[in-house]
Order: sequence, then C-alpha cells, then structure tokens
Amino acid sequence: MRTIDFSPLYRSVVGFDRLAQLLETATVDQASGYPPYNIERTDENAYRIEIAVAGFRPDELNIEVKENLLTVQGRKTANDAERRFLHRGLAERDFERRFQLADYVVVTEAGLADGLLSISLRRELPEALKPRRIEIATASAPLIEGEKAA
Repeated sequence: MRTIDFSPLYRSVVGFDRLAQLLETATVDQASGYPPYNIERTDENAYRIEIAVAGFRPDELNIEVKENLLTVQGRKTANDAERRFLHRGLAERDFERRFQLADYVVVTEAGLADGLLSISLRRELPEALKPRRIEIATASAPLIEGEKAA
C-alpha cells in the first residue's frame, strides 16, 4: 500500500491539527482485517458498531473512550495448554480496533451475544448547539395618550 505524506499540510495550516491527524489516521493501514466489523446507522443520531469476536469472553474484551477515540481491545487468555487441536481455524488472537468519534458522540451501551460485540453510540448535542425557534415579536398599534390597550 502506498503511504501519503501529510507533513506539507502541517507546515501550511494553522489550527487544523485535528483534521490533519484524522486524515493521517484514516490512511494508516490496519495491518489485518481482523476482527471484521459493521458500522450501522440506526437512527438520525444513533449508531451501532458490531465486531465479530467469536471465542472471546466479556472479561477478555476492553472498551475505552478517550478524547473522541473509541478503542476496542481483545486479549485472549492462554487456555490452550490442555487443548490439542487437529485443525485450528478460529483466529482467537489479540486485537485492537480504533474508531474516531465525531464531537458529542457518546457510547450508550455495549453487549456481547452470539459472538458479536455490539456497541451503541448516540450523538448528544448540548442544548446550546441545538437549533431553537426564535419567536418574532410584532409591533402593536401605537397607543394614543390616555387610551387603554385592548
């Protein structure tokens, strides 16, 4: 795979560090496609990430969010000493997947069922950023001195 050099971008823009970092991260080849995953939009402001983690127990999985970066790790405990495989087709190897989250996207829940780790996400805009309706005041007829308003 061909790598792209973003260093000229860093030299010519100011204040776009995060954008440049996102571009650089997006081009980094995650060496393998393991484990496979889906990203699904479930609602206007809701998403779900499903990761195939067959063979992993909940205590072997770790989900962490730090500075808009969702990291999912799987660390398989060594339990193969007593097992003798004739064929080993299930990968069951350690992994780390990272997902860059947009601002105000939070993890709401995670669950493990049928070999799929499901992570639910929701965009929660602060009240100050939500659109709000502004009422338009109308000018009332000028009052004549001594007259009461109706």
